[in-house]
Amino acid sequence: MKSLFCVLLFSLLLSNLSARQRAELIDSLKKEITQKGKYEQQKLSRIHLFQNDLKRNRNKFPVLLRLFEEYEYYQFDSAYHYGKKLLEFSSRLRDKEKINISRVKIASLLLHAGLFKETFDLLTEINPSILSQSYRYDYYCLKSGAYSNLAIYNDNPNFTETYNRKAVEFLDSAIQSTPINSFERLFSMGNRQVVSGATGKPPIYFLKLLKDYKLSDHQRARVLTGMAAFYQQAEQNDVRVSLLAQSAIYDIRSSVRETLATLLLAEDLYHHGHLEDAYIFIQQSRDDAAFYGNRLRKLKIESVFPDIAAQINIVAQKDKNRFLIYLLSIASLTVLIGLIGFMIFVQLKKLRAKEHIIEEKNKELEAFNNQLVFINDKLREYATVNEKYIGYFFEMVSGYILKLDRLKRNVERKMLAKRYVEVLPALQEIDIKKERTELYHTFDRVFISIFPNFTETINSMLKPEDQIWPKAPELLNTELRIFALIRLGIQDVRTIAAILEYSENTIYVYKMRIKAKAIVSAEQFDSTVMEIKAV
Repeated sequence: MKSLFCVLLFSLLLSNLSARQRAELIDSLKKEITQKGKYEQQKLSRIHLFQNDLKRNRNKFPVLLRLFEEYEYYQFDSAYHYGKKLLEFSSRLRDKEKINISRVKIASLLLHAGLFKETFDLLTEINPSILSQSYRYDYYCLKSGAYSNLAIYNDNPNFTETYNRKAVEFLDSAIQSTPINSFERLFSMGNRQVVSGATGKPPIYFLKLLKDYKLSDHQRARVLTGMAAFYQQAEQNDVRVSLLAQSAIYDIRSSVRETLATLLLAEDLYHHGHLEDAYIFIQQSRDDAAFYGNRLRKLKIESVFPDIAAQINIVAQKDKNRFLIYLLSIASLTVLIGLIGFMIFVQLKKLRAKEHIIEEKNKELEAFNNQLVFINDKLREYATVNEKYIGYFFEMVSGYILKLDRLKRNVERKMLAKRYVEVLPALQEIDIKKERTELYHTFDRVFISIFPNFTETINSMLKPEDQIWPKAPELLNTELRIFALIRLGIQDVRTIAAILEYSENTIYVYKMRIKAKAIVSAEQFDSTVMEIKAV
């Protein structure tokens, strides 16, 4: 009872940890993906040593077995090559036990690759009675896995229940072939919960392995993937994603390419709206399946990949539409502010005519006079900004209207002439990238004309080695452009990200990175930016 209480307490702590650190685990997985080459180089170095041993040793069976195991979850073709050599060498020795061990290994490999018929065919050639206890365990696990995968593949109620029942029966036989409290026994008992559909209960066996056993990276990845099956409810999504992310990290560290974790993680993130991360991990899963040679996994991925890619495109298009709407809203707001500014300017002229009366009020109206000076400065600044940006906006819009008109006429002319093949080149004359670059350049030029001391002021708050100076012919770069938008009064990170076509996280990182390097406090940095004077 005490042991069960400890396991449940550990499960609760895991849930809280996952809820807090899910985003950090996703970021850690992305970093591990960039380190993938380093881990694979270590594996290839080990393989090279074993290949040299194979040339020197007369007893080749253990070396061939080790080479097979190095490739088993890494690359199907190479593993199959050494599996066949294992079988050939065992057949020459006429050693029945080694022959059956070789067949178990090859059948396991065929199952990894989704070759079910070949797996079952080879299983019929294996005699488990002459296998040692550990290989008998592998044999029964293999038969259980074959039926379990067949149930998933068929996904038909007429057959699935039978296949799952057989999978559980062979798993029970595998459990009987393991020592008490061994990794194999606890892992198989946890796997039995999954196969038999008992995932509504706590994963006590998997939790015990994680808590009390020293596991290899590959073992830990398998346990974590198994545990994820116990967290299918919507409120458990943080835990499930955390488990799958950790499993994928350990798969990368152990150079496992025959992995399920990244695919399950991508599907889960996709269904919960995290499209960018889902796209990254489905690509990773596709690369792994192609490298390993798992045909069944590749088919599964290719059925999911287009849906994720399509959703990414839809979101991107919506973002572009929102940006256009935002630009139109800004233009309308600018016109409104201009009208208000003009009205205030007229009122200020009237106030100046009565200035000699205000001067007689002395101390009583001194505070009011100071406020008027401040408002006057701001109005001049707003008038300058509005005048130049309104002109800039109408100039850009007029240019786009002329371009669209020319394009429309050109396409209509070609369509009427039935010169259809010339339509696409005509459309391609519009260079979106060039237009965007011109948009930013015009924004920079107008901004610098209003705030000529902007770049110098920003750099005055940074150390010489951290100062930001755009490369000619640029007037501003991305980092300066962020604070230029802030100076114009756009404080919302999401809005800035939409204008500059970056993620909110990227904008946040840019801002924090510059403020972290500043020789003044973050508050002083912000106030100095907002106090930069317009000409």
